[in-house]
Amino acid sequence: MILTWDQYFMGIAHLSRLRSKDPSTQVGACIVNPNKRIVGIGYNGLPKGCEDDFFPWEREGEFLDTKYPYVVHAELNAILNSTVKLEGCSIYVSLFPCNECAKAIIQSGISEVVYEDDKYACTDNVKASKKMLLAAGVQLRQLEQKINIEVTIG
Repeated sequence: MILTWDQYFMGIAHLSRLRSKDPSTQVGACIVNPNKRIVGIGYNGLPKGCEDDFFPWEREGEFLDTKYPYVVHAELNAILNSTVKLEGCSIYVSLFPCNECAKAIIQSGISEVVYEDDKYACTDNVKASKKMLLAAGVQLRQLEQKINIEVTIG
């Protein structure tokens, strides 16, 4: 079986998400230039220098006792990890970007978001994300077939 480019790049995003220590939602992102070269990879995790065991990973509770004020999303990590201009690039992401990541995607010049899962489509933050991305002319494309990556360690 030969992988399509979409399968390959989404597979890289899935492989990257396995680096995340988030026990409830692991997300990966892969940025690709128009020449089909990977120029950025990221996963949801803490900022550089912040120890995983020192910060909370809870989804519920007081704001400062949850992961939300501390975690850098996969899309933003991929953008920050890139060392080239991202004008005209595509970002492959396993979960549709939130409104904050949408802002970074637009500002960076990425022109296409290829995503797999849209499980939060009914939330206000994803509605805002789609509104901004479409207004900025960013193409949105959901993959019809989910990518399944199995990794055996040992």
